Amino acid sequence: MLGIGRGSREGAIPLEASIKNCGRTTQWSAALRLLREGLRLGVQLAPGHFIATASACRKGGQWQYALSALSDMWKAKLEPDIISYSAGISACEKGGQWQPALALLSEMWEAKLEPDVISYSAGISACEKGGQWQPALALLSEMREAKLEPDVISFSAGISACKKGEQWQPALALLSAMWEAKLEPNVISYSAGISACEKGEQWQRALALLSEMREAKLEPDVISYSAGISACEKGEQWQRSLALLGDMWEAKLEPDVISYNAGISACEKGEQWQRALALLSEMWEAKLEPNVISFSAGISACEKAEQWQPRALALLSEMWEAKLEPDVICTTIPGEARARRSGSGSRWDQRVREGRAVAAGAGAAERDVGGEAGARRHQLQRWDQRVREGRAVAAGTCAAERDVGGEAGAQHVGGEAGARRHLQLQRWDQRVPEGRAVGAGSGASERDVGGEA
Repeated sequence: MLGIGRGSREGAIPLEASIKNCGRTTQWSAALRLLREGLRLGVQLAPGHFIATASACRKGGQWQYALSALSDMWKAKLEPDIISYSAGISACEKGGQWQPALALLSEMWEAKLEPDVISYSAGISACEKGGQWQPALALLSEMREAKLEPDVISFSAGISACKKGEQWQPALALLSAMWEAKLEPNVISYSAGISACEKGEQWQRALALLSEMREAKLEPDVISYSAGISACEKGEQWQRSLALLGDMWEAKLEPDVISYNAGISACEKGEQWQRALALLSEMWEAKLEPNVISFSAGISACEKAEQWQPRALALLSEMWEAKLEPDVICTTIPGEARARRSGSGSRWDQRVREGRAVAAGAGAAERDVGGEAGARRHQLQRWDQRVREGRAVAAGTCAAERDVGGEAGAQHVGGEAGARRHLQLQRWDQRVPEGRAVGAGSGASERDVGGEA
């Protein structure tokens, strides 16, 4: 019990403080219970009690209870104000409920209340989380008609909504509108715009936004870079993807799994299997666990270069050791390559089964020898050995690649930016050891093992 008198105005003061305290500690159920108890005892409640309760429910991710608390205002013969409605819209936004959010905005107009920037921004964010770019843009337009100036939060939410709707043109238009409104886009605004360009396969525009960020003295974050790398991957620009990964390290940013996956996929599309394997190795060194997407791209890169044996099989073995279940792509690509060369995939299937058994036995041996830490070290040693093997190519091919790469680096990007990019690519190549020449004995050994290879 609350220990306050029926109909007491004084009792409302500690009640509101208690509810706000619940909101700070995300104890939404306790806040709701206090509010309902106050209503039952006839305490003279103020709008602040209901708003504080709705805020506690919002922080706890309980948008339905937040709206329920606000609807209780009518029971206390109180009419919701702009702050009350904004609290309800914010609760819907946090819960990704764009339709109830729009309904509350409409209800505000019916109650002769004009939504403010906070109300609209919460509504736009709700549409963004619900993947509804068209209603989000409609709300931005409605704000201008109501003589309200959207702020950075409003615009950023609209750009993010366009990103989710794969609408890169409206996203860039909103970025331009921010500058026209004398608003400076922040990292979130730019990152959303770059992601929109990535989804629209506009890699040149994505790189232009990254460059614009630096000119605006904004430091791109991991999300910005990852979106740029992915945009280059979709545009089959593997050199630029690797250059951006190098830029991340120079900026003291650690690429995440998404960044590496985009880089590996870019190398796969560019038929750069050695670099794809080098990135997988780098993930392990960075204490990042490659996922199914990482391995699938690596296996596909090996298949395109006809390096399906033993390298594709080695990747499958690594997947099983990492307790990852290979998807359809992982298990069919090398088998299809084998079938194209030999007319049958049965021997590949046999090797897959053997690889699974070897992985299981190796995992048990590793657990016996050194526990989890020993297993990881042993796994890294074997992985590095495979990567070193995977980097060997004919010396003549290497020389040709360097000649072509130099010309391409000068042609693709001009001026000072081009020189910087080309130097970045050269530095990246230095990270991949130059031991690419295969001895005749090694080549003969591979031919013996691979048969048709």
